[in-house]
Amino acid sequence: MTLYVLRRLAATVPVLLGVTLVVFAMLWLAPGDPVLALVGESAQGMSKEALDALRKAHGLDRGPIVQYLDYLYGLVRGDLGTSVRSSQPVAGEVLGRFPATLLLAGSAMAVAIALGMALGVLAAVYRRTWVDHLAVLVALLGVSVPVFWSGLLLMLLFSLDLGWLPASGYGTWRHLVLPAAAVGFSSAAFIARITRASMIETLRQDYVRTATAKGLGAAAVRLRHALRNALLPVVTVVGLQFGGLLGGAVLTETVFAWPGIGRMLVDAITSRDLPLVQGSVLFIAVVFIVMNLLVDVSYALLNPKVRYD
Repeated sequence: MTLYVLRRLAATVPVLLGVTLVVFAMLWLAPGDPVLALVGESAQGMSKEALDALRKAHGLDRGPIVQYLDYLYGLVRGDLGTSVRSSQPVAGEVLGRFPATLLLAGSAMAVAIALGMALGVLAAVYRRTWVDHLAVLVALLGVSVPVFWSGLLLMLLFSLDLGWLPASGYGTWRHLVLPAAAVGFSSAAFIARITRASMIETLRQDYVRTATAKGLGAAAVRLRHALRNALLPVVTVVGLQFGGLLGGAVLTETVFAWPGIGRMLVDAITSRDLPLVQGSVLFIAVVFIVMNLLVDVSYALLNPKVRYD
């Protein structure tokens, strides 16, 4: 297992290198001047010398190859650069926003796992009944309705009409309910569909019929035997969904004014803050890689037959 983890970590180096190269090339080729985006309307009253001084101060006066090599050298030293907008270290900016994203992602996944697995198991156990049809309909709605649209509907109902919860913001559990519900409902739809399909396949296996023939109760057979063996594909979906949310739920954080990584990334792209965009995307890539590794390792814990020797 240890050797497998080390090999996977070594394989991440070219992946992260490719991520930095693609992001840098896209930002460099994008139209607009980061310095002009930084100073805004004040650029009309600034001289060319002052603008050139700002470019030099942020290292934007050099060629793209030199800038990219300097960025890689900084990464080796653990330096993600300095934000053009705030003049603060990028690492501090990203880590400062990560707790808010982690809180939203964890809450949303708790909702998604509870709702999605419940719907999936019920749909599989009561297959081809009204329970199954209702669960499939709810899952279809969750997959089809965009997160930003469901978020706006929740804001309209619970904030504007009923006045129960704040429409946006951050700070208390009441601010967390609507964004977590919007993201969680969307993720629950994927989890429900995978759980249903995996449970239906597992309930057909011989060992399930054997456990039933031995006199075990229906609940024990379904939960202790069938559900555990049906969890492998569900874990994959949960891991990928959670990794995506940890990278920042861009639409949800923007709609609900949630101060997470996703919203920070949108603001950085709008203002052409190259170091902050690069650092944010690199952090998101690392989160995805770590989550995929944890998912693979969890296979061996759930199924003793899986070995990574």
